Parts: sequence; structure tokens; C-alpha cells
Amino acid sequence: MLCASILSEIQLKEEGNKHFQAGEIDKAIECYTKAIKSCKDKKALAVIYRNRSACFLKKENYNNAVSDASKAIDVDAADIKALYRRCQALEKLGKLDMAFKDVQRCATIEPKNKTFLETLRRLGAEIQQKLKTTFSTDSRVQNMFDILFSDESDKEKQEKAANNLIVLAREDAGAERIFQNNGMPLLVQLIDTGKPEMILAAIRTLSGMCTGHRARATAIIHTVGISKLCSVMAVDNEEIVLATANLLQCVYDSLSGGDKRNYGKEEALVLDSSKDLKDILLALLEMITSKKVSGHGRDQALNLLTKNVPRKDKKNTDNTKALFTIDHGLKKILKVCGQVPDLPDQLPLTENTQLIASVLLNKIYDDLRCDPERDNFRDICDEYIKSKFDPNDMDKNIHAINTLSGLLQGPFDVGNVLAGRQGVMEMMVALCGSEREVDQLVAVEALIHASTKTSKASFFISNGVTLLKDMYKKTKNEKIKIRALVGLCKLGSAGGDDYSMRQFAEGSTEKLAKQWLCNPTLDVRTRKWAVEGLAYLTNDADVKDDFVDDEAAMRAMFELAKSKDKTILYAVACTLVNCTNSYDKKEIIPEMVQLAKFSKQHVPEQHPKVTYTESCDVNYKCCLKLDGMFLALADDIKDRGTIVAQGGGKALIPLALEGTDKGKIKASHALAKIAAVSNPEMAFPGERIYEVVRPLVSLLNTERDGLENFEALLGLTNLAALNDKLRVKILKEKALPEIENYMFEEHDQIRQAATECMCNLVCCKEVQDRYLEDGNDKLKLLVLLCGEDDVQLQRAAAGALAMLTAAQKKLAVKITKVTGQWLEIIQRLCIHDNPEIQHRGLVTVFNMLDADEQLAKKLIECELLEILTYVAKLEDNPKKQDAINAARTCLSRAMDTGLIKPFSN
Repeated sequence: MLCASILSEIQLKEEGNKHFQAGEIDKAIECYTKAIKSCKDKKALAVIYRNRSACFLKKENYNNAVSDASKAIDVDAADIKALYRRCQALEKLGKLDMAFKDVQRCATIEPKNKTFLETLRRLGAEIQQKLKTTFSTDSRVQNMFDILFSDESDKEKQEKAANNLIVLAREDAGAERIFQNNGMPLLVQLIDTGKPEMILAAIRTLSGMCTGHRARATAIIHTVGISKLCSVMAVDNEEIVLATANLLQCVYDSLSGGDKRNYGKEEALVLDSSKDLKDILLALLEMITSKKVSGHGRDQALNLLTKNVPRKDKKNTDNTKALFTIDHGLKKILKVCGQVPDLPDQLPLTENTQLIASVLLNKIYDDLRCDPERDNFRDICDEYIKSKFDPNDMDKNIHAINTLSGLLQGPFDVGNVLAGRQGVMEMMVALCGSEREVDQLVAVEALIHASTKTSKASFFISNGVTLLKDMYKKTKNEKIKIRALVGLCKLGSAGGDDYSMRQFAEGSTEKLAKQWLCNPTLDVRTRKWAVEGLAYLTNDADVKDDFVDDEAAMRAMFELAKSKDKTILYAVACTLVNCTNSYDKKEIIPEMVQLAKFSKQHVPEQHPKVTYTESCDVNYKCCLKLDGMFLALADDIKDRGTIVAQGGGKALIPLALEGTDKGKIKASHALAKIAAVSNPEMAFPGERIYEVVRPLVSLLNTERDGLENFEALLGLTNLAALNDKLRVKILKEKALPEIENYMFEEHDQIRQAATECMCNLVCCKEVQDRYLEDGNDKLKLLVLLCGEDDVQLQRAAAGALAMLTAAQKKLAVKITKVTGQWLEIIQRLCIHDNPEIQHRGLVTVFNMLDADEQLAKKLIECELLEILTYVAKLEDNPKKQDAINAARTCLSRAMDTGLIKPFSN
């Protein structure tokens, strides 16, 4: 008699088998796993492992499938099922030689099995092709290097060889061949030629080789060297600098754990990479204060630090990289912030360098976890600024104030505290009264940055307003005057959309827009400040009306946005957001308003022309503004064509894929609005159309609101109607389960949109296979939706049913088993008032007649024959001709099969 535990194992195994046959793979795995834990019998255990291996194959978890099949083979080396399952998994993992050995054993055990023989033949051919490709690749790699090093090769031939090498390096097999064929030293030689095109080819090839591969990344560090890579990134060539920065990022990602692949024994050869990572950070910190580094190189060094020093996930408590950077490089970053380009002997900078440095300071400060760490950060900054104050050297003083400006643009709380230190305000007054233009410029910009957060900078504001007013009235220097006015505009906009707190810089709009923004004789830096001022003034509804009507000013602003100075972009974005009222409206609780009035607190009043707007802090978060602005513009269906015509689709895709979490939702919604009503091929031409799928699919979840769900489904419906490649892309983004869920939605429009989307997707073989699977109600739902009263919903469901039954005859038979109401619903479709629905119903009937003889007989024996006869006898009518023709085709089919006979005279 079997003991209870063995009975339990057998029951669990049988239960797992039933789940597997029903297509419930996860439940099957769960049962098999429980059985494995309690099973003591080796032979029974081998069978369970073999069964679970089949589950993992279905789930495409090939590593686990190999592991389980191997455990079964360890018990019985002739277990043919386990051998073949391991073969299938190994083939999917690309281990063709090992897969070949397994199927060879299978063919030896069962030499007449056609499946084994076919797999053996196919794998043998693939291995031969792989060997041929490998040998061919080796010769190609050598040939490319020969062309690149040859003095006799023409430029076009060398460019082609360089591009081929880069493409080859992006494929894992190609990268490995370059690596194995002495590629590293040859690429170093290419860098040493000093020719820009050769350096670019070498750097991009190295990037491809090390992406996601820790072993090759380590080899690059030790063969090429960090110092050499940094020296290449230091050159004054933006293209080479960007390529080298990308290479360093690829190396850093691979060394820090970005490489998730399992390399087996090779993994043991890769040493601990923590020292290499530390060396990269130190090299980047050295770069940012070196005079040998170009402005572009310095920007990229700062960008790399910004990307890699702070924690990606705040739940991770390890912020040692931030602490390491503070200890070894905080003063160096402050030095960059303090540079004054107008003075001699300064570091080479671009228009964006100091803002990037401020962003880095802010990121590092945000990454600190406790007050002692923040106090240390603030103390180092305080010590640095104090060390620069010198009553006998004005250049040092403006360096200190400029450093303070950098902190005010980054970790504002630190800058605000340091700004209140003794001697800082006095230095500001001294600089404002200086005869040197550069002193006044640095002082007034510091005052502007200090007033960014009016609630926290009360000390600066109370002392700075008088200084700004005096400078604006007394100076004749346009550069000083515009900056002083911007400071006053900024302070005047502190009330945001509060109509009762109006700006006090009256007449400022006309001066900023007409006198400075539209004046092409002024330099870009000066005109930039005009946009900064407008970013604040357009909080006022009257100002924004005037500015929007001023076409010349709008055009001048857009032209200015095209300049190399990227710091302008945020000011432009803020201005546009204010003009379009595209901020998220904060919820105002009426009870709190009444309570504020009762306690005699100030209650903001909205201007009658304003939907909603708020005071904006001009900083680096430009994308946050653009996403909302595009969504607001796309809200009116009439404007969507204009957005497309002006390249809005192209601009929205990167915002939807790479922006902030909140921004991605807004950009995706804007894309959905455009895709829902436009021809996608015109709105998103070329390959861009495939990039739209992911943002739309991201809106199909319960956290998004109904409008976002609805418009995303409409957009996906339009995309799915175009071609099979797009339908496959939608499936790969795992949209199908979500679309199926929305077909159960109570909201009529969402349910209709989901069914229309499914109607277009059923052309895809993978979708048809899901309807063929046993144990689900997908087909039943579709049949029942055909019986709903909603005409649009019926039309979509009937279309899907017609296409499914045309593509898969088994589904035509399966309809009769899903619900007892099927015949009544089909008949209703065939006599529907809507010609389209009637036509789709009759096409479904024809498919059922064509699918199975017994089913055809059953259909002809019921009232359906009368319906077909009635429709077929109708006079030709253009509006109903499709339905009439379909009915006649059904009767012809019935006659062909002998189910009915024609009347004879």
C-alpha cells in the first residue's frame, strides 16, 4: 500500500499534467515544484523534472528547461523526452553543438523517428553555416583592418571599412571575432593615427564590443587604458567627444552590473571591477579642472558623473559613490561653477558647462542620506567660497560669487544658506557699484538666481530689490539693464497665477520683446535673458495675450531656441507652457478656501482669462514642460494636423520613451491623440511608426484614466490596420492581454475601442492561435459581443468573427461549442439593418458552411436557409450589394455540397 506522501506526489504530478494540457503553465509549474520538494523516489522525480522542463520550454525560460532536463537525464541517460527537450532549449540558447549531441543520442535510440532525423539534419546544416560564417568573419575583420591601415586605400573605401567594422562589433559574434583576432591593439593603433575619422571608427567599434560584456569591457580598460580614453575625450571635436563618452558609459555599465548575461566558466576570469570603476570616477574628476580639456570634453565628463554617481534607486542605501565624489571632487566641481569666461586664464567652457556642473551638484546633494552628510557638503562649499574672498583681488571675489550662483542653480538650500553668510551681501553691493562690466554682470545674475524660490530667499529679496532697481535705472549698459529687469520680473511673478498679486515691472513686456528679444544686433547671451524674463511675465494673462499676438517676438524666441546654448530651452518651454495654460491644475478644496478666508489668510485669485498656470523655476527640467504643452495643444482635434505638419510627432516620441515618468505619460497621451485621428503613415513616417507602439501600450493599464485608455486603443487600432509587421510589434509589447481585458470593460466606448483593435489584430497568426487554445472564453466573448445592442460594438465583433473563421476552420466549428445562443446571434447578424454587420454575419455563415460538413447540414436545416434565400432574392442594391452577394455565395456553396438543390421547371 502506498504511503500518504507518495500519494500526494502522484496527485500533484497528475494535477500538474492537467494544468499543462489546459495551457495553465504557471499552475503546472507550481504543482510540479511542490511534487519535487516532497518526492523521494529517483525515477518518479526524474519524470517530474522532465515535465517541468516542458513547462519552462513553453514559458521560454530556456536555462531552467536545460537544468530540469539535465536532472532527469542524470537519473536515466536514455530518457528520450528529456534529451529532446534539452536539445530544444539548448538550440534556443544558441548552443548548437550541445543541442546536436542531444538529438544525435535521440536518433540513436529511435533511428526511425522523423522528428529527430529532421532536427539532426537542420542543426547539422546550421552548425556548418556557423563555422563557415566564423571563418568568413575572421577574414573580413582582417581585410577591414588592412584597408584602414593602408596608405593606398581611397577615403571612400576606408569609410566603408570603418562602418562595416562598427556594424560587426555591435553583434556579439562579430565582436568576439574582432576580440579574438588581435583587434584591441589594432584599434589602439587606429586611435594613435590622430585622424578624426580613424579615431571615431576605433571608438565606436570599441563601444559595440564592450556593450553588455564585462570581460571585454575589462580588457578595454587594461589594453587601451582609462587615461588614453580621457585624453581622446579631451579633444576639441564634439563628435569624437560624444563617441568617447558613450564608450566610457558602455564600459561603466558593463563593469557595474549592467551585463546580466551568464557566461559560465568565463565569468570566473573577470576580476573584481570595483577598482576599475573607482579609477574611472577619479579620471573624470581630474578632467573637469584640467586646462587641456576642451569645453565639450568637460561637459561630457560632468554628464558622465551626473549619470553614474547618484543612486538609480533611492531604496538602495549605498551612496558611497556620492561620498567618494564629495571627498575627491566637490571643490573641483565648484571651481567649474565659479569660472567667469570674460576673465583671462579661465578653463575652456561651452555655453552649457556651468549649468551641467550645477545639475551635478544638485544630484549629489539629493543623494545624501542624513544631516551629517549634508552638513559636510555645505561646510566644504562654505570653506571654498570663503577662501576666494579677497579685498585686494576682485577677480577672486567674482569667482566666489559665481560659485554661489552655481549652487543657487543646483542645491538651492545650500546656496541660500551661504548667501546669508556675513560679507556676501556686502560683496554683492561692491560688485554692483564696480565700474567693470563683468563685476556687475556676475552680481546681478547672482541676485536673479537667489530669487528663484521666493519663499526661502526672503533675506536676498529684501536686500536685492533695491539693488536691482538702482542698476536698472542708472546703467546705460544694455547687458546690465536687461538682467536687472529680468530680476525684477522674477520677483514680480512670485504670486504665480494669483491675480491679486500683480507684477510690478510695468511695461516690461514691450521692452523685453521689442527692444531686446527682437534685436539681432545683441549677442545670444543677452537676448537669452529677455526670454528668461518673459518666462515669468507670461504668468500674467494680459501679458500672455499681448505676447501671443506679437508674431515677430514669437519667431525671434523660436530662432533663439535653435542656438547652441541649451540653457535657453527651459525658458522657452516655460513661456510656451504659460501661453498655453498647460500646467496640471492643483486641486483646490473649497472648505480650505473658506477656512483661509475665515482666518484672514491670503487666498489666491485667478484671472478670468487663465485656465491655470504657476510660477516656474527656470532650471534644467525642460522636458517636464514640453510634455504638458504638447498634450494641451493636442487636446483640440483641429490642432492635431498642425502639430503633425510641424514635426510634433517626431518630437513627442523621444519624450514618451526617455522622459520623466510623469512626462512620459503626457507625451504618450499626446501621441495617442494624434494616432487616434490621423493617418499614422503620414503622422509618423518611415521607421518612426514602430516607435509609437510602446508609448501607446504604456497607457493600457489600470493606473491610467479612461480617456488615456480609450485614445490609446484608438491609436493602436489605426496602427494594427496597416500591416502585419506593426501587428507583430504590438504583440511583442505584450499589449494583447490588456486589450482582451478592456473587451470586458463596463464603459461602452472603451469596450468598443478594444473590440475594434482586436478586429484588426486577428489577422495575425499568433492571435488566431490564442483563440484556438482550449480552456479560455475568448471566442465566447466575441460571439456574445455580436449579440449586443451597440451597433459599433457589433460591427467590430462581427468583423473579428468573420476574419477568424475565414483564417481558421477549426474556429468556425468551435463557435457551436462556446455558447448555446450562437445560432440565434448568427441569425440576428444575418438580418441586421446595418448592411456592414449583415455582410459580416453572412461571411461568417459561409465560413461555417465551408468548415465542416455536419455543421453545414445543421445550418441549412434551421431557419438560416430562409434568411439566406430571402437576402439572396433581394434586388441588386449598391448599399446592400456585399450582403446580397455573400448570401448568394452561401447558397451556391450549399448547392455544391448537395445540401440543397436548385428549383427545376
